[in-house]
Amino acid sequence: MARCAIFASGTGSNFVCLAEKVAHHPEHAVSCLVCDKPNAAVVEKAFRLGITIVPALYTKNSNGKIDRHKTEIAIIERLQQLQVDCIALAGYMRIITPTLLKAFPDRIMNIHPSLLPKHPGAKGMQESIPSGDTELGITIHYVDEGVDTGPIITQRSFHRRKGETAEQEEKRIHALEHEAYPEVLINVMNDIQRGEKR
Repeated sequence: MARCAIFASGTGSNFVCLAEKVAHHPEHAVSCLVCDKPNAAVVEKAFRLGITIVPALYTKNSNGKIDRHKTEIAIIERLQQLQVDCIALAGYMRIITPTLLKAFPDRIMNIHPSLLPKHPGAKGMQESIPSGDTELGITIHYVDEGVDTGPIITQRSFHRRKGETAEQEEKRIHALEHEAYPEVLINVMNDIQRGEKR
């Protein structure tokens, strides 16, 4: 069995798609949701699905700065207790530090709402939609120490339609996310179960 943790901060639409897809594969499991916002909508969705919720409590150190290392050490300890094999970031609005990357080498993936390397960062969709790009899409990639710079697993795209609104394009991007990310996660979990690195 392969077990994954899903990290999310927001509404949880990708979280639900991932959790429901994994539920159809009894050889795998979503061990927990890691969330840094206790009032985020995704927390209620995890509760309804019976998935363990691991709060990511980012506290400040004596200098008044967020101590991400200390927080991630606590998260790692909990993930190890839950025997987590891989991590899927699904709208997790925190930068992952080397602490977590070293604990799960080549086992942390992310989804980004643009065709990387175009439009990296937190505003990928807001930048890609008004751009002059003829294609829009998504990228699923492994996470490294940069921002949206890790090795690409897959990309999905569509050609823009004349007269299509930004809202319609955003819906098409979300549809690609909900289709592609669960497929990739299951493939990664299958590889882990077979003892393959990726």
